[in-house]
Amino acid sequence: MALNLRQRQTECITRMLNLNQPVNATGMANEEVYKILIYDKFCQNILSPLIHVKDLRKHGVTLYFLIDKDRKPVHDVPAVYFVQPSHSNIQRIIADTSNSLYDSFHLNFSSLIPRPLLEDLASGTLNSDSIHRISKVHDQYLEFVTLEDNLFSLAQKNTYVQLNDPKAGDREIEEIIEKIVGGLFCVLATLAVVPIIRCPRGGPAEMVASALDQRLRDHLLSKNNLFTEGGNFASSFQRPILCIFDRNFELSVGIQHDFRYRPLVHDILGLKLNRLNVQGEKGGMKSYELDSSDPFWVANGSLEFPEVAVEIETQLNKYKRDVDEVNRRTGGNDGAEFDGTDMIGNTKHLMSAVNSLPELTARKQVIDKHTNIATVLLSEIKERLLDSFAKKEYDMMVRGGIDRSELLGVLRGRGSKMDKLRFSIMYLISSETINQQEVEAVEAALRESEVDTSAFQYVKKIKALNVSLASANSASRSNIVDWAEKLYGQSISAVTAGVKNLLSNDRQLALTRTVEALVEGRPNPEIDSYLVFDPRAPKSSSGIGSSHLKGPFKEAIVFMIGGGNYVEYGSLQELAQRQQPVKHVIYGTTEILTGQEFVEQLAVLGQKMGLGGAPTPPPASTH
Repeated sequence: MALNLRQRQTECITRMLNLNQPVNATGMANEEVYKILIYDKFCQNILSPLIHVKDLRKHGVTLYFLIDKDRKPVHDVPAVYFVQPSHSNIQRIIADTSNSLYDSFHLNFSSLIPRPLLEDLASGTLNSDSIHRISKVHDQYLEFVTLEDNLFSLAQKNTYVQLNDPKAGDREIEEIIEKIVGGLFCVLATLAVVPIIRCPRGGPAEMVASALDQRLRDHLLSKNNLFTEGGNFASSFQRPILCIFDRNFELSVGIQHDFRYRPLVHDILGLKLNRLNVQGEKGGMKSYELDSSDPFWVANGSLEFPEVAVEIETQLNKYKRDVDEVNRRTGGNDGAEFDGTDMIGNTKHLMSAVNSLPELTARKQVIDKHTNIATVLLSEIKERLLDSFAKKEYDMMVRGGIDRSELLGVLRGRGSKMDKLRFSIMYLISSETINQQEVEAVEAALRESEVDTSAFQYVKKIKALNVSLASANSASRSNIVDWAEKLYGQSISAVTAGVKNLLSNDRQLALTRTVEALVEGRPNPEIDSYLVFDPRAPKSSSGIGSSHLKGPFKEAIVFMIGGGNYVEYGSLQELAQRQQPVKHVIYGTTEILTGQEFVEQLAVLGQKMGLGGAPTPPPASTH
């Protein structure tokens, strides 16, 4: 049974909606109870990609509200609460119980509720003489958003800025690491697996891996832990590998333009929580859902945009042929006299036509939806020359540079300010060496287009540090590192020049190549220095050497700290399909970012270091 995160999380939520009673094979409770659902904003985002309104009805939920809205009492009805364990939520629950808003309260917290908050809840409900209304309190370990079967986000905003902020103190960094570990622990608890953990040395990846290892060890000591079913010896050979990376491992993927359908829809149209709002053909906004229930999206998300356009055309023509076929079969004998002998055969045709109508209608809706999305994308692509940006960036990465006149031509040509900024940062990352005059010309061209260069300056600064690090002798190197670590927190690690780390000839990302090596478990100089943590092994033996740590693994969870994207997700899914036998890879990240959202975080860091204009507040991302 492959790990299916979406299915596991949905099962947990279904059980919660049925008052944590066991559900039968159809996913329903054995007895129907009508109830009210109360959630906070964060938990609403967890529910939204998984459960639709019709599903809530199916589970007996008749009303649902945000916890901070004023609500009227509804007597004789139980209420299911699904909220984060926070001080404000606890205070609100105490107020709701003391006002007897509902008959009974089933409290579900999205992660482990800390002891002090539990004590506040107990004393608050005791003082108001309403503790008898609380039926149950559950820790659900669901503090993550699953967007597809193999894709999740911790929905933790601006992590990249927080971890790389030169002013962040140890305490603040520890808090962020702790929050990431908490989210990953929820994912592993939902999957009920204790993985072997691998990560590069140093930086946030090692901090998260080490803290997660400790958290799992502590938890495994308790008798009724969440992983007991995975504890028997036979299953220990089938444990997955968890590979943890930090965004600086491969900065370029967060910035580059990509020309495949799924990344384009996300980057250009702002796909959020599997929903999309685009201009309809007849004016007005259309809202679409893009998830595993859409066969076209599943089948064609990883194709280049022109191939998607061809596929839409093909599907439309096939649909038209099928409609003509139904019309032909049910149209009788083309106006000849009707003598009744055809009656029986025609009735059969009519029955089959009636049965095929819902399927044809559903197909037409999917075709119309993607025609509309593709039309809107196409006008953006033409307006901003996005195909040209994608191609030139790719060429730069492969060649390790670009001709100066071509470079400046792009920056003075069409495209949004953000497109030009992203392109110029890709130029910086892909160049083996920094040509001072060329960089000054790029900066001048950006200023001409009135682009804020903070993000460009930030990457240039890190790039320069890496170059001086590479050429320095060991004594002065440690000085540079000390200085850089003070200045940049962890960010010194790997914004490396040199195409070797960036792309191999088959357009494979460094991340995918590294994950492939870790999953295979064969000796490989690129990963020989990677750390190994096995939370089930005695502490002393954690390290390289134990045979079951080596792989090959059937299943991998890949986690990117500081923001991930659909380019990496797609690349890892292709890797999984390419393997023989087919592997299973789940991809997760602290938050899913468009190229623009990530560059805006780089700009905030540039401004914090005094490298750009006046600081602007970090962007609000909705997942």
